[in-house]
Formats: sequence, structure tokens, C-alpha cells
Amino acid sequence: MDVKEKHILEVLKTYFGFDTFKGLQKEVILSLLNGDDTFVLMPTGGGKSLCYQLPSLVLEGTAIIISPLIALMKNQVDSMRGFSLELGVAHFLNSSLNKTEINQVKTDILSGKTKLLYVAPESLSKEENIEFLKKFKISFYAIDEAHCISEWGHDFRPEYRKIRPLVNDIGRAPLMALTATATPKVQHDIQKNLDMLNAKVYKSSFRRSNLYYEVRPKNKTTKEIIRYIKNNPGKSGIIYCLSRKKVEELAETLVVNDIRALPYHAGMDSATRSRNQDMFLHEEVDVIVATIAFGMGIDKPDVRFVIHYNIPKSLEGYYQETGRAGRDGGEGKCITFYSYDDIQKLEKFMQNKPVNEQEIGKQLLFETVSYAESSVCRVRQLLNYFGEEMLENCGNCDNCLNPKPQFEGKEDIVTVLETIIAVKEHFKSEHIVTILVGKKNADISTYKHQDLPMFGIGGEDNAKHWKAVIRQMLINQFIEKEIINYGLLKITPKGREFLKNPYSIMLIKDHDYENNDSDNEQAFGGAATDMELFAMLKDLRKNIAKKQNLPPFVIFSDPSLQDMAIQYPITMEELTMISGVGVGKAHKYGQEFLDLIKKHVEVNEIERPQDFVVKSVVNKSTNKVFIIKNIDKKTPFEEICNVADMEMSELIDEIEAIVNSGTKLNIDYYLHSILDDEAINDIFYYFKDEADTDSIEEAMEEFDNAYSEEEIRLIRVKFICEIGN
Repeated sequence: MDVKEKHILEVLKTYFGFDTFKGLQKEVILSLLNGDDTFVLMPTGGGKSLCYQLPSLVLEGTAIIISPLIALMKNQVDSMRGFSLELGVAHFLNSSLNKTEINQVKTDILSGKTKLLYVAPESLSKEENIEFLKKFKISFYAIDEAHCISEWGHDFRPEYRKIRPLVNDIGRAPLMALTATATPKVQHDIQKNLDMLNAKVYKSSFRRSNLYYEVRPKNKTTKEIIRYIKNNPGKSGIIYCLSRKKVEELAETLVVNDIRALPYHAGMDSATRSRNQDMFLHEEVDVIVATIAFGMGIDKPDVRFVIHYNIPKSLEGYYQETGRAGRDGGEGKCITFYSYDDIQKLEKFMQNKPVNEQEIGKQLLFETVSYAESSVCRVRQLLNYFGEEMLENCGNCDNCLNPKPQFEGKEDIVTVLETIIAVKEHFKSEHIVTILVGKKNADISTYKHQDLPMFGIGGEDNAKHWKAVIRQMLINQFIEKEIINYGLLKITPKGREFLKNPYSIMLIKDHDYENNDSDNEQAFGGAATDMELFAMLKDLRKNIAKKQNLPPFVIFSDPSLQDMAIQYPITMEELTMISGVGVGKAHKYGQEFLDLIKKHVEVNEIERPQDFVVKSVVNKSTNKVFIIKNIDKKTPFEEICNVADMEMSELIDEIEAIVNSGTKLNIDYYLHSILDDEAINDIFYYFKDEADTDSIEEAMEEFDNAYSEEEIRLIRVKFICEIGN
């Protein structure tokens, strides 16, 4: 062992308390100490931070650590101060500091106390900071989360692409780039942009054998998450959601269900964010519900589960977020809830971006869908994506432990390709499915697609099957979605070759990735319906409806009865937790149903699944009050949408929720502005005298799509208000 190695081992023991280095840490540190530019690709939990923390203590001068998040900097500085007796050993310079604090930072640096200075790329580019950084010796620069440099990375930040010119201006010193997630393409992009193509490259294996990977269809997701956490009491976990709104809602629902949880997202003020992060790190709460703003560089070794409520936009993001589980080598469960609806939402978000950004975003999303819907070993697929080959299966993912059934897909693929050609590649997947299942609508009639030989060839009940076939054709690159007119299905050269010479190809038969989440997600996920009780509840509903001269669905809908036959509510409070049952409806019609259920439970000695009854969060929506007031004032719906910043369909969702909870609304003024009396009466009396269910689809078919979905929904609201409430 040479002198240099001996010295860094002493520093490792003295400051960090370890006897040996982990993985490639020693080689990386020696490379930097030799003055080489160094590229480090090390998965989350691999010990990247030590690769620049230790050399900063050894080398003369101050190391500049360029880092993307204030929360990350704070966490790292606190950690570094814990290793040293000198408080000034580490500082950050960012927008969260006041003048006095900035002066203290500068004093400590110029006096030689500070070995690490964390800066954001935005702070680095400020003229006053550039001038200050020229005043002292810089030992090296470390660019953490370096994937932010690449447009193909999952957290692209334009400021990161300016780092090299800034470094040249401030003064050259060895450069280290570190990331936990980079495909070969992203790695090359980082090195090229930082002008370090000749850097020493150190890549650790992406294999984390303690992590279990699973993708579940989205079905009663909130309930499934609560069930999982309740079955793993006291364990620490992170739940990622795409939107700030969902973060707030889910955190609140967890809290009312006696789970110690807090939200975290970029829309919160920095003091609240820091407090919530610290409470999680100090184990004052078990669960953080967060957007991707949370977690970069958070050094909590005992996170036992990472749950994705929505699948992320890229596999890099997904891998980095799941990598926060089990960093101590212990248990780490990575569970993702996936619905193709989420992918379509992400696609819509991209539509207003420049075409090149759309192209990149589309490719990254494509990889995510391929991963989610794949039947092969998840770990092999992830490692392959990051340029690492793994020959054996991991034996620790859902696909290895529960292989999905497959079917021969050759004929179905040929059928879809021929249909796309028949419509001249001018339509989206929904239209192709409509042709195959033989369902008539306005578009089908306009383009005379009912005359195509493949109209109805796919069977009228098979829409979900054909959607899955089309998704897997996208994954296998037989077809693609056009960028400019986004969503139109185009046949790729590979697809045309397949059509000429079809060959055997297995498609996944199982997993339904349609979004089956109900609005308030009360159904007991995965439980079987008590069919005997369900039949009894339907009979009771029929008798009550007959006495009151009402259609049965006005009393309670079929999904509500089914939920009752799963959850066995026996109190009025429990009944209001049933899907589609508001307080008003529960009190108006519920008692006879509760009596029947209670008797059935007693007679059959049924153990009710009350452990998993999710308590609802009281609806404190300001929208609700705002909508009721404006409807009372006869405000046009378009104006309500404008002020509340919502789509018409979202407004109708809110109105339906208000009405289903038992509140009466008079929306006649608006109905008369969009429909004549005859149309209103037609639809109203259809629901009163003819409809067996409250299905909008059935109503639209009954009127041969003469009315829009929104129009029929609004007449149904009028009907429920006047007849049901």
C-alpha cells in the first residue's frame, strides 16, 4: 500500500468511521488526487458523496460542489459538519441565505476553514460570485447529479450546460462528474458538454439485489397503498406522485387513516419543505408523499419502500427514485402503480413543447411503457437500459416470481396493421379500436369506416384486448405515434416488413392496465364480491324503487351495491364511505340496506374487512362552495370554468360529486342555453322511464350519439336532483 492510499484510509477512519472503502470509491478518490478529470456512474446508495467529500479534506484549497437542489445542499452540509469539529468545514451559497450569512460563508472560505462549498449552477453564474471564487484556491470541481446536463437525462436543466465555460472563467481545476443514472447516450452527452471526453471513467454495477421490483395495475390505488403501509407498521417509505394536488390529497388521506405522513413538493414554502424533510429524516413521520422534488441526495439508509402512485416520465427518473429504498442493504420494496391513462396524460403535457423536446420525451416515455408492460425480468431490463448486461434472471421481481401468461399475437398484429393502412394512417389508436370492435359513432359514420372489411372483426367486447395489442405493437416498434399531429398511428419500416413476412410473436395476455380507480377509491381492492348479498341488495333496491316509482339506479348504483357487498357497512358513517354514496343519499335510502347487511353478517358469521375501510378526507374544496354559489347566481358554466381554472368535464365532475352527496342544484338556466326543451325532455324521460342503469355510454348509444357526453351528464344531474334528491 503506497503512502497516498494509507493516508486516505486514515482520513476515512478518522472522519467517516469506516475501515474500508465501498465498491470503486478508492479508485475514484485516487484518480481525483492524481489531478485527473473523473466521471463517476454509481447507483443511489453506492457512496457517491464520499468520492468528493474525502478528497476535499485531503487537498489544499476548497472544493466547489455544483448541486441542483437547496434541500440537497443543506442535507450534505449538515452531514459534513457532523464528520468534523470545525463548523465552517462545509457551506452552501444560494438564494436561501441573507447578507449576514453570506458574509460569514465568505469569511470562513477566505480564512481556509472551508473545504467544501456547495453552489447551484444559477448561483455559480452570478457575476459577484464568479469574482469571489477567483479569490481563493479551488482544489477541484464536482458536478453532482450530472445527468441534469443532458437533454436525454430525466432532470434536464439548461443552467447545467453552462458549467464548463464558467469553470474556464473562474479557473481550471480537476473536474469530477457524478450521477446515479445515465444511459450510454447520457454519459457521452455529459462528458462532451463538460469537455472531459478523456476523463477516467468509473462505472459501478446497477444491480441492487436487495431491491424487489413490482408493477401493479392501477386499481383502488389509495386503498392498496394504505393496506401495504398498515401491513408494514413503523417502516419508513416514500410515495411519489406526479402532481402537487395528488401529493396533498394522498398525504391528507394517509393521516386520517392513522398513518404518520407529510407532503413535500416545490409549491410549498422552503421552511415547510425543510421541516417536513427533517421530520422524515429524524423519524418523526414514517412516510413522505412527494413529487420528484424530494429525495435527491437524501441520505436516509433505512427507507424500506418506495411507491410510485404514477409511473415517472423516464426510466432514469424511476431508477433513481426506487434507488432510495434499502440503501443500507436491507429490505427495499419498489412498487409502482401503472395505468396507460397516466402515460396519455404525460403525452398531453408534452404537446406544447418544441418538436425536438417532444421527440426526446416520446422516446423516454416509450422506454417506460416497455418496462411497465414487459413480461421479462425487471432487473435485467433496467440493467440493459443502462448499458449493463445481466444474463440470469434476478428472481426478485414480480415477473420472475409470477410470470404473466402470453398468447400468440401474429394474427392480431397483422389485423391492426391492415386496419391502419385501410384508414391511410390518419387516425389515433382509439379510432382503430372502435373499427375493430364494430362500434358506430359520428367519426365512423362520417368516414364510412363501417364499410371496411375489418369493421367488427375484433368482437364487440374486446376493446381492452385491442388497446393492449396496439400498446405492445408500439413497444415492439411495429407502429409509432406521429409527433406533429400527435397520436396518429404510423407504420414503421419494421411493421411493413412484418406485414410482408409475419412471424410468431408472443404478447402478454394478462394484466389489465386500464385505469380502474374509482373517484373516491373506496372499494376493497382485490376482495371478492359477496354475490349472495349483492343479489339481496339488488332485490331490496328494486322494491324500494317500485314503491317510490323511481328507476333503481336513482336509489344506489350497481357499483355502490357491489362495494356494499365487499365492505359490509353496518353504520351510517360506514355507508357514507361506500363508492358513490353521499351523506344525503345514505340518510334518505340507507337504513334498510344497513339492516339487511347487518342481518346477513350476523347469520353468516362474516368477519368484516374493517381494517381496510379507508376513511375519506372531508371535502374542504373551496371549489365546491364557489360552484354552488355561482350556480345559485346563474353564472354561465364557461365563466365558472374560467375563474376556477378548470375544464368543463372537471366542472361536471364537481357538480356530480355535489349532487351525489345529496345537495340539490338547479342548473336549468344553463341547460336551456345549450339545448332546446325537446332535447332536455327526451334525455330526462329516458332516464326516468327507459334506462335500466345510469350509464352515459348506454344513453349515448340510445340517442345514436346525437348528444354529447357532457350534455347527457348534465341532464342526468338534473334528473338526480329532481327525482333522486
